[in-house]
Amino acid sequence: MFSLTNDDLRKKILGCGDGPASFNVELNTNGGNVTSIDPIYQFSPDQIRSRIEEVYPQIMDQVSKNHTDYVWNDIESVEELGKVRMTAMSLFLRDYKKNNQKSGRYINASLPTLPFEEGEFELALCSHYLFLYSEHVNFSAHIQSMKELCRVAKEVRVYPLSISNNEESPHLHSVMAELERDGVNVSLVSVKYEFQKGATKMLVAKNT
Repeated sequence: MFSLTNDDLRKKILGCGDGPASFNVELNTNGGNVTSIDPIYQFSPDQIRSRIEEVYPQIMDQVSKNHTDYVWNDIESVEELGKVRMTAMSLFLRDYKKNNQKSGRYINASLPTLPFEEGEFELALCSHYLFLYSEHVNFSAHIQSMKELCRVAKEVRVYPLSISNNEESPHLHSVMAELERDGVNVSLVSVKYEFQKGATKMLVAKNT
């Protein structure tokens, strides 16, 4: 979804709103350098596991009811999606239980204020938060969050740019214009990944 190249994977990466996903453990295991932030990291491994077990059936039920909103190519069914997600969360939980206190790879933090120095990261990735939840996250919060990401990283990539009904976020172009006024180079870049129908582009913001 972020069109990451081998060169990208060697960069110092910030994963924003990563939650119980396996990107951090998988890339760091293979020599990468990823720091993940999410407010969920204030909780213990057992608390996170309990929450996953509680909400997982509800999430899968919603996906099943709205299955026509998704493209079932690489993942062919709701059942397969469930297996993929649970495998990823199991990888995360094992790593989080072992490393959450000592590695510094999982940090309890959230946008729009991040506990990092200016330009600390080469690349920041934000998936399934900004723009997707435009109905709940207002324009001001989008602007503050994007400016903060651009403060801590040389390049920022955000995906998807559509809201839950697969329409483009109403905040997108106004956010882009605001960043351009600040001297940030912004563009919409096509990606090969598509699971949510119509979500085929990412926002790329680079400090000039």
